[in-house]
Amino acid sequence: MVTLLVPSGGAVTGLLLAGGLGRRMSADGQGVDKGLQPFRGRPMAAHVLERMRPQVDAVLVSANANLECWRAFGHPVLTDLLPDHAGPLAGLHAGLRAAATPRVVTVPCDSPFLPNDLVARLAGAMDATGSPVAVARTPARTHPVFLMVDRSVLAHLETFLETGRRRIDAWYGRLPHVEVEFPDEDAFRNINTPDDLRAFEPQ
Repeated sequence: MVTLLVPSGGAVTGLLLAGGLGRRMSADGQGVDKGLQPFRGRPMAAHVLERMRPQVDAVLVSANANLECWRAFGHPVLTDLLPDHAGPLAGLHAGLRAAATPRVVTVPCDSPFLPNDLVARLAGAMDATGSPVAVARTPARTHPVFLMVDRSVLAHLETFLETGRRRIDAWYGRLPHVEVEFPDEDAFRNINTPDDLRAFEPQ
């Protein structure tokens, strides 16, 4: 297990979720590492990290393949502690086990336009309500993988995972949580396919 020696208090660890199979991004459906795909001259995850790093006190990466490539970004890399690519909750589980800060915020590796005030607004909502979970939403929908949680929820998450369930919103829906409204739908846009990559390249 990776342990980070960082100040406690209001500190937040940013967890980059990069452990998925990325089947929609590959032409043959076999899957690729989405965050490592070239986008605007750099790996897509580099854009995500550039926006996330200034907002947090420490960074972890959740990945299950191409681990040396992910380590090259300069942050500790965690693999799932659960088998069979169990999804974002598996990454969050590993992140909560490893983080040394009171809070962890998750960001997917395929969302290069994430808000620059994401962490401040989620943390502010948690402070204001006393909720252990804050999740981003836009007018159209909730975005469950843009999530901030208090590390105190780890035991609850492990109990949930023992049931075999894996849906992130089904888990946090059982906890007190606050939804935080963001006005910009595009800030939470995922780049899932080769067509998406091409569409968002500068013309």
